[in-house]
Amino acid sequence: MHNPESTRPNAATSRTLGHLALVGLLLFGIVAVAVQVLRNDLDWMHAPLSFYLLDAYGHWLQAAYVVLALALASLGAGYYVALRHGYRSAAPWLLFVCAGAGLCVTALAHSNLPGHAPTLEGFVHGIAAQTAFLCVSVAMLLQSWWLRTDPHWRPRFAPAFALALAGFAGIWTDALWHGMPRGLEQRLVIALILAWLLLAANWLRRHRAA
Repeated sequence: MHNPESTRPNAATSRTLGHLALVGLLLFGIVAVAVQVLRNDLDWMHAPLSFYLLDAYGHWLQAAYVVLALALASLGAGYYVALRHGYRSAAPWLLFVCAGAGLCVTALAHSNLPGHAPTLEGFVHGIAAQTAFLCVSVAMLLQSWWLRTDPHWRPRFAPAFALALAGFAGIWTDALWHGMPRGLEQRLVIALILAWLLLAANWLRRHRAA
């Protein structure tokens, strides 16, 4: 016999996961900004965030990347739990986890530096970073799209999808167009992604089942 309780979202669990995701995202943002302020030897307008993983305070940022990876996994799990059966997919959750794995590899593998010969480690770093960006942007789009199917979450669809689309477009603009300083361009893309993630985590932590 079908149990209707099995189709109902677990609001308490999703709220807890939302809180964890939000705390992780905020910690990452605080550490990333602090490291860039402390590293006055690098010009943030031109230096990508990867350069801050090296040398002074690099371990702080590496730890923040791992925290961000855990936040992404929590966010994906939270929305899988929050949406009703039949109105959800595990694909966004899996993509968030893949993005987190890419972030961890990015944090641990040193990037290539200007004026130095390219290395295998630098190649791995670049591939992992691109994987993280691509997976998180597609996860954002898919998760936003699934919101439209659940009547309880449908009002969130339009702002979520618009912001996710902006982030996705920003990633491809950063990859194909270099009309502004590299560091600035990358940070604008990261800001768009973080804006979606923070908004989604805040919605999740305030979730109440219909």
